Amino acid sequence: MNYFKLFIVEDDPFYGELLKRHLQLNPDNDVFLFKNGKDCLDNLHLKPDLISLDYRLPDISGFEVMKKTHQDYPELPVVIVSGQEDVKTALDLLKEGAYDYFVKDNDTKDRLWNLINKLREKEKLKSEIDVLKDEVGRKYSFNNIKGNSPAIKKIFKLLDKALKTRITVSITGETGTGKELVAKAIHYNSKQNNCPFVAINVAAVPSELIESEMFGYEKGAFTGATTRKIGKFEQANTGTIFLDEIGEMDLNMQAKLLRVLQEKEITRVGGNEVIPVDSRIIVSTNKNLAEEVRKGTFREDLYYRLLGLPIELPPLRARGNDIIILAKYFVDEFCYENQLKTKKISPDAQNKLMKYNYPGNVRELKAVMELAVVMSDEVEIIAGDLNFGSANTIANFLVDECSLAEYNRRIIRYFLDKYDENVVVAARKLDIGKSTIYRMLKNNEL
Repeated sequence: MNYFKLFIVEDDPFYGELLKRHLQLNPDNDVFLFKNGKDCLDNLHLKPDLISLDYRLPDISGFEVMKKTHQDYPELPVVIVSGQEDVKTALDLLKEGAYDYFVKDNDTKDRLWNLINKLREKEKLKSEIDVLKDEVGRKYSFNNIKGNSPAIKKIFKLLDKALKTRITVSITGETGTGKELVAKAIHYNSKQNNCPFVAINVAAVPSELIESEMFGYEKGAFTGATTRKIGKFEQANTGTIFLDEIGEMDLNMQAKLLRVLQEKEITRVGGNEVIPVDSRIIVSTNKNLAEEVRKGTFREDLYYRLLGLPIELPPLRARGNDIIILAKYFVDEFCYENQLKTKKISPDAQNKLMKYNYPGNVRELKAVMELAVVMSDEVEIIAGDLNFGSANTIANFLVDECSLAEYNRRIIRYFLDKYDENVVVAARKLDIGKSTIYRMLKNNEL
C-alpha cells in the first residue's frame, strides 16, 4: 500500500484529534499527531510527505520547526496553521519556504484534505514522468546499440567521449546505419538529457520552407502565416538540435546556418527580434562532406564549424557477427511487441543472413527479420523465411556510386543469395562463366 504520511503538529489536543480523525477517513492517509515541535523534529526520520504545523507551539515556534526541518529535508512541504489572520506573517512564512498558510477554522480540515489530494496527484505525475524518462533512457542507452564487433566497439569509445562536453558531433554513414539512434543516445546519456531533443530532416523539407522551419516565423511574414511559429532552434534551446542529412542543405541556407552557429542567435522570418539560442549541435549525412566542399556544393567554413567530433558508422556488412546479434534482437523485440512466442534462427538462416550484402543496413535487417517472424510457420526461422527484397537492393546500387567492379560484385552476390548459393544457376542467369564466380569466391571477393 502506498500510504501518504502526514504529521500534524498541534498543541490543542481536541483540534489535533479532529484533524487526525477527518484525514484518516481516507485509509491511504497515515496520520501522526504531535503536541510540540521537539517531538515532530525527533520523528523526521519517518520521512513524512507533508507537515501541518501550528504556528504557536509551547516549546518552539512553528517558524523554527519549519526552518530546522528544511535543513535536512528542503523539499518537504510544510503548511503553517495559525489562529491569527496576519497577512504580513503569512507572506514572511511563504518567503521563508512554507508551502502554504492556513487560518485555523472549521474549513482547515477540508483544505488539508484537498492539499493532500493535490500532492498525491503531483507525486503520481512525477512518478509517471520518471518512468517515461527511464524508458527513454533505456531505449536510447548505448546498450541499445547492439553488437560486439571491433567496428562497433570503436563507436562506443567515441560515444563516451561525446558525453564529456557539448562538442558538436558529426555522424556519417550509409543510409540505415542508425545515425539518429546514435544522436539520441548521445543526448539522452548527456547532462542535457532533461532538455529538449529536436530533430529536423533537412532533405525532407522543401528548400523554400527550410528557413522558417528552422528559425520560425512571425504572423503575417508571408501568405498563410496567420500565427507566429516557433522554429526548431528555439524549441531545442538548452538541449540538442539534430540536423539530419545536412549535406542536402543549399548554399544560401548554409550561410544563414553558419551565422546562427557563430552568433548563437536567430531572427524569425518576418521579424526583427534577436533571440539567443544555446543548443548542442549534432549533424548527420550519408555524403562525404569534404568531397562536397571540393565540388563547391558545401561551404568550407560551415564544414569546419560542424565537423566537431566525427563519428563514422560502419555499414552492417562490415560488422561481422553483429548481423546475427541484431537479427536475434529484432526477432525478440517484434515477438514481444506482438505478444508472440519468440523464435530461434536456424543455422541455415544465420548462414544466409551472414552472406547478404545489406545495402539498406540495420534498417533493412530489421524489416527482413520482422517479415521473417510473420512468414515463419515453425518455432524457428529458416532460410526460406528470409526475403531480402530485390527492388530495395537494386535501388540502392546506384545511390552508393560505386566502381564498376563493386557493382559487378554486388550483382553476383545478389544472384547467389537469390538462388541459395547455386553457382551454376547464378552464372546462367547472368550469362557469365561459372569459373568467374568460383574464382571470386575463392579470393573472398563475394
